Amino acid sequence: MTQFAATAVAAIDVDQLTRAAEAVAPLLPTGETASPGVPVPTIEVIAADWAAAAIAVADRQPGSLVGVLVKQDLVDALAAAPGGALEVSAALQPALDAAAAALGVRVGAAQELTGEEVAGALTAATHAVPMLVGGVPDALLFAVGDPGAVPTATQAGGSNAVAPSRGVELLHGVSMEVTVELGRTRLSVRELLALSPGDVLELDRAAGSPADLLVNGRLIARGEVVVVDEDFALRVTEIVPASAAG
Repeated sequence: MTQFAATAVAAIDVDQLTRAAEAVAPLLPTGETASPGVPVPTIEVIAADWAAAAIAVADRQPGSLVGVLVKQDLVDALAAAPGGALEVSAALQPALDAAAAALGVRVGAAQELTGEEVAGALTAATHAVPMLVGGVPDALLFAVGDPGAVPTATQAGGSNAVAPSRGVELLHGVSMEVTVELGRTRLSVRELLALSPGDVLELDRAAGSPADLLVNGRLIARGEVVVVDEDFALRVTEIVPASAAG
C-alpha cells in the first residue's frame, strides 16, 4: 500500500485551520450541512479508519496542500448519485478550493486516495478539524505547510531550522492508470449487439498514425506501438502540452 513520507513542515495554526473549516462546511457533499468541530492533533487520527481522501497541492507554493478524509457512506452515496457516479476528488474539489482560499493559496486538481495512502501527509500536518453532521464526524479537514512561506526559525538554544516541506512530491508514489489508445469509433446499440468473432471495426485513425497515451483518461503523450519481449509497448514520440491535452 502506497503511503506518503512524512516531512518537517511549517505548521498551519489552529485558528487558520478553523477558518478554512468554516469555509468548507457548506460545500461538503453531505446530506446535511456540516459544522466544524474542535480541532484535534493529527497524531490522534487513524487515517486507515477513513475510506477515502481528496488531496490537492497548492499552485506555486511548495509544501502547501489541503486534504479532506471521508467515510465509506459518503463514498457509496457519491457512487450512487442519481445523475451518475461522482468521483470523490471531483465532489470535494469545491471544498478544497474554499479551504485553500481561506488559507491564502490556490490549489490544483484534487487527487483521490485511500485513507492509508494519505497517512503520511496527515502525519505531516499538526491538527485536523472534524466536520460534524448530526454531531458525528463525517469528514476530516487537514492542511500541510505555511501558506505564506516555508520559513526557518531560530531559538535561543540554537538553530531550529524547519526543513522545506514537499508538495506534489508527496503524490509521487500514488499509482495512476495509464492507457494506450489506438483509435475510436461509434456504433449503434444494434451494431454492438450484432458483433461476432471475425468482424472488423474501422477506427478513426489511419494506419501508421501515433497512438495516444492517456493517464486517468487525460491525453499526455503520443507514440508508436512496438513489441518488447513479445508484449506490446509504446515508444513515446511526443509529449502533449497541458494547454492542448484537454
